[in-house]
Amino acid sequence: MRTAIVTGGLSGLGEACATRLRADGVRVVTFDRSPGADVVVDVTVPADVASAVASVGPVDIVVNSAGIVGPNKPLWEVTDAEWRTTFDVNVNGIFSMCRSVVPGMRERGWGRIVNIASMAGKDGNPNLSAYSASKAAVIGLTKSLGKELATSGILVNAIAPAVIATPMNATTAPEVLEHLISLIPMRRLGTAAEVAALVSWLASDECSFSTGSVYDISGGRATY
Repeated sequence: MRTAIVTGGLSGLGEACATRLRADGVRVVTFDRSPGADVVVDVTVPADVASAVASVGPVDIVVNSAGIVGPNKPLWEVTDAEWRTTFDVNVNGIFSMCRSVVPGMRERGWGRIVNIASMAGKDGNPNLSAYSASKAAVIGLTKSLGKELATSGILVNAIAPAVIATPMNATTAPEVLEHLISLIPMRRLGTAAEVAALVSWLASDECSFSTGSVYDISGGRATY
């Protein structure tokens, strides 16, 4: 049985991915800051991430789903702390997770890493500069790491959802949410289960000739 770590695994996309992977027969270990996770850990603390990963044993699959929306305001009103916090969770957390799991995956010659990016990382959403920039960084990290590991048996891919019905987006300003839905040709929110289905494939043996790629799951929203 393969073992997966899902960060942010107690809610939203992370919870949906954990549920789907368990249904696929994978042993899932949830990482989250909230009590109730299999491992309570803050992904913004590198030493804690390394210790948490080591406590799990051999890791075959990682779904980096922990993330925050960050400040919802014009860039010139964003504080240093708000900017740093958004990058600490959305980018540095993924960096720490990948750095911790890749050596073991390389030794075993198999691994799947799926990073949750966003359409915002491609398009840039107004009044979400920190979030958009952080998700663009996730895309760049994924492309680089995928190439570095291309002959190792480890595949690294990202998904770029449009707006999905999750608790994280429940706090998004209504006018922002309305604007984001208007950009989706299907004219609806995506569901967490739809995202989890894509993650399930990317974490499987069936995904075998794709790495460093970014998969839109966006109801048709795309600009390039």
